[in-house]
Amino acid sequence: MTRKHLATLASVGVIALIIAGCGSGDGSSNSSSATPAASSSAGTGLSAASTSLGKIVVGPSGRTLYLFAKDSGMKSNCAGACASNWPPYTASSKPSAASGISAGSISLVKRADGAKQVTLDGHPLYYFSGDQSAGQMNGQGVDAFGAKWWVLAPSGTQVTAAPKSSSSGSSSGSSSSGGGGYSY
Repeated sequence: MTRKHLATLASVGVIALIIAGCGSGDGSSNSSSATPAASSSAGTGLSAASTSLGKIVVGPSGRTLYLFAKDSGMKSNCAGACASNWPPYTASSKPSAASGISAGSISLVKRADGAKQVTLDGHPLYYFSGDQSAGQMNGQGVDAFGAKWWVLAPSGTQVTAAPKSSSSGSSSGSSSSGGGGYSY
């Protein structure tokens, strides 16, 4: 009898630990997991990757960077829920430039929250939470938070074309290729 009770108690304890582990950080985990990737300035810095749209700018982890058409000059107009979906690329110091990007076109601008956001040719840079890995451009052309989001060419200009390999249904686009991949 006591062995059955001990086994039952042990099973209940293990299940409780599993549930607690799965439930912790539900809403904040997404935001905080995007922030370290967005904040990482270690490594190469900004570089260019070849895509179906031509060469575009990517961050240190190889993830696609975007500009927000609503931004005015070097001032970000993306905070709160916007910044949760489009994490700003922040760094404590100016990142390096590689692969055809002019180091002189990179600078830092202070955000309302005090963080330093990386800019390219005067455009604050952002990641998209819908891009899970390098090679994805799921945010290209998305109209959200009052304006469109575009990838950038190494010159710092916006690229407004749709990826050639994107599917016709762009509103729900949860495919793994997500608008085309790229190579270095």
